[in-house]
Amino acid sequence: MFRYMLVASAVLACAYAAASNNTDATAYVVKNSADIQPEGQYQYQYETSNGIAAQESGLGGHQASGGYSYYSPEGQLVQISYLADENGFQPQGELLPTPPPIPAAILKSLEYIRTHPQYQEPQQQYRSPALVQNKRVYG
Repeated sequence: MFRYMLVASAVLACAYAAASNNTDATAYVVKNSADIQPEGQYQYQYETSNGIAAQESGLGGHQASGGYSYYSPEGQLVQISYLADENGFQPQGELLPTPPPIPAAILKSLEYIRTHPQYQEPQQQYRSPALVQNKRVYG
């Protein structure tokens, strides 16, 4: 009997700890709107009680622009905006990684390549094996 009580109290303790640490489970939607037009234009936005928000507008299948925001585990507000069109998905935000600057030596070599034409080998004509067999050289 003691074992059953020990196991039951351990299970209850784990359940209580999981419930008290899970703050995302209590989030709810505080703002939500959407508008879809027959011509294909649309827009929507929502916001939750835990600080997550998003909005987007666009023309279905052709382009969209919008953004979203949330709080990181460190408490920092993360905001991302984006545009999606014929040039692809183009996000912008402070936390997105960016490439390092191109070193001066690489820029110099690219400029050299651009200003100096490359050597192109002359094109050799392809000869059919049947034509080569008919032209025998006797020496």
